[in-house]
Amino acid sequence: MEKVNTQEPKILEICLSPHLGGLELFLYHCYNHFKNNTQCHVVIEKNKKLDNYFESDDKLYLTRNKLLPIIPAIQLAKYIDRYDIDILHFHWTRDMMTVVLAQMLSKKKPKIIQSRHMGMTRFKNDLYHRWLYKHISTIHAITKEVKGQLQKFIPQDIQPDVEVVYLGVKAKKDIDVTEIKQRYHIKNDEFVLCIVGRIQEGKDQHRVIEALSMLPHKNIKLFIVGESMDESYSQRLYKMCKEYNIEDRVIFTGFTKEVDNYMAVSDVAILATKNEAFGLVIIEAMANKTPVIATNRGGPLEIIDDGVDGLLYDGTAQDLAKKIDMLYNNRDLLVQLAQKSYKKANEKFLFSTQLQKLYNLIKGMK
Repeated sequence: MEKVNTQEPKILEICLSPHLGGLELFLYHCYNHFKNNTQCHVVIEKNKKLDNYFESDDKLYLTRNKLLPIIPAIQLAKYIDRYDIDILHFHWTRDMMTVVLAQMLSKKKPKIIQSRHMGMTRFKNDLYHRWLYKHISTIHAITKEVKGQLQKFIPQDIQPDVEVVYLGVKAKKDIDVTEIKQRYHIKNDEFVLCIVGRIQEGKDQHRVIEALSMLPHKNIKLFIVGESMDESYSQRLYKMCKEYNIEDRVIFTGFTKEVDNYMAVSDVAILATKNEAFGLVIIEAMANKTPVIATNRGGPLEIIDDGVDGLLYDGTAQDLAKKIDMLYNNRDLLVQLAQKSYKKANEKFLFSTQLQKLYNLIKGMK
């Protein structure tokens, strides 16, 4: 075990979410980065996807109790006092009640910071939310837009400090895509698209399928990379592919840890979500030298300079098809976007830099 500075704040990372997406993986990365600086512990739910992803044994298992949050809160408070925790860092908004109750029940009374991955759309001026937010010291907003929403909807008299730290991406090594091409019989002259994320209606995979159906080029293939979270929606996507007669051009990979490989083999990555708070997959693709086409709202506006290091579209299948066709027919532009997006990913969104900024923010809370 590496030696850490005992003068640094002791941090407890908390996420009881049953899912395994960008939010949950961010906790995993925070833990692995912070533990090199200080004593860092983690609280997750046993046998959920995040637990199976974690390699460390240094974790407390709790079960979220929606009706009686006091039960896991008592266990969490005991853990806080046992390990003399200074900072509670939670990620999933549904854990807020448990975390606040644990803080109140503990002798230590650690400060609380939330990493807010989603925007806010309604006022939090009721008694319940006023009581919760007055116990939170800081909110880490992943974009300027999220920060603006938090400052708008949380009353100023109980509003925590809100600070922006972007998510980050690890520097990528060149990936040998030969195996992926062989596995799916991808020919060298085929133009490959990918959309990465959980398969659910809010991610708008159907819009990408619709755009693909409008393109006359038969040598365009699409990877839909991610786990199905809604079987009815997945069946809708399969049906669309059949109706548009493009079943042989659309490949569903299911859940995979080889996300970088699919991005690296693709000519273009697409983010179709209409209200994406940030868009971690954008900078992941950029770091893999894969140009991105993303919707022109929310987080993508803070990442992409349209026409310089990526393309933005208006959210319609028609405009998406137009932008895909533009890159298909202009390989010089495709190369230019790839080079400039890769440079931006490494200069502005480097993983270690962003996590250190967040650590410094947490450290300043002590």
